[in-house]
Amino acid sequence: MDKDQFPIFLVATPGFENALHREAGELGFSDPRPVFGGVEISGGWSEVWRANLELRGAGRVLVRIDSFRASHLAQLDKRTRAVAWGDVLRKDIPVRVEASCRKSKIYHSGAAAERVEKAIAQELGAPIESGAQVRVLVRIENDLCTISVDTSGEGLHRRGHKLEVNKAPMRETTAALLLRECGYSGSEPVVDPMCGSGTFVIEAAEMALGLKPGRARGFAFEHLARFNPDMWAAMKAQSGSVTSPFFLCGSDRDAGAIRMSLANAERAGVSSATRFAQTPIDELEPPEGPAGLVIVNPPYGLRIGDRKKLYPLYGALGTVMRTRFSGWRLGMVTADPALARATGLTFEKPGGSIDNNGVRITLYKTGILQ
Repeated sequence: MDKDQFPIFLVATPGFENALHREAGELGFSDPRPVFGGVEISGGWSEVWRANLELRGAGRVLVRIDSFRASHLAQLDKRTRAVAWGDVLRKDIPVRVEASCRKSKIYHSGAAAERVEKAIAQELGAPIESGAQVRVLVRIENDLCTISVDTSGEGLHRRGHKLEVNKAPMRETTAALLLRECGYSGSEPVVDPMCGSGTFVIEAAEMALGLKPGRARGFAFEHLARFNPDMWAAMKAQSGSVTSPFFLCGSDRDAGAIRMSLANAERAGVSSATRFAQTPIDELEPPEGPAGLVIVNPPYGLRIGDRKKLYPLYGALGTVMRTRFSGWRLGMVTADPALARATGLTFEKPGGSIDNNGVRITLYKTGILQ
């Protein structure tokens, strides 16, 4: 592994590889390339830290430390012992190894993981612990073994402030990319009329205020060999402005959702730029000021018997958009095209579906509402 430049893999929500690719390019990461499951970039450790700190749409940031062919366990053992583990791992920090095997002569993932664990323990001296924060990933596919280190630790959707969630929370990473796909860059108001625990509104407010998504949490890379605390502190210190010329607004008919949203916004440090109110959809009014984006993640009615009950809700949303939100545009996600049609709105041709916690959803976008 080159100590100065090496492959970095940004994990994407399935279906959002191209959106993450665009974000990485706009943030200046070197030569981003979309591939199945994510985006490949290259860089050094400072780029790894910056990716964890700044990328809103990445699920994890993996550093690829070696790759070689191995068709049996003895070969895997020999070649993993030649990996420069000390360039990445620390001998005083516990490590855990997770392996996967696909279409390979080495087919037992547990045995593969044990060989790599033994190599790390004996060649580096690092302790192996099942609950260790530092995670080495071994993927053997078509007899090609790729070894990576997860530099994120907890998934990057865990920003560190959304401690209260409703029954079907959307991940922050997914919400951020949906906002981007709707053309949102932080320079206009946002309204979410079914805000749940406030994810869309809080993400939009952070973008408007220039707050970096990873500013309030820890990362696994802080326990790796090349970590520089002073450089990391200086990088984090560059986050954020203090005011926004407009408010980011959320509403919901459920009082508990509003309570959660207010608490989450307070922990995120965006209370000054956000407003939440208990309001049913048929009473929704646009906030004062310029038009912007309405973005909403309504219920999908996936349980038997629920779907028919949702047609009036989607119909009411469409009526409110047509009659009160002239000049605004709408972005709506749903798992059911028939529910989207129930709004009576004209949508642009939708893109492909994406995975939202195991449910395939699609983003429906309007133009400027007249």
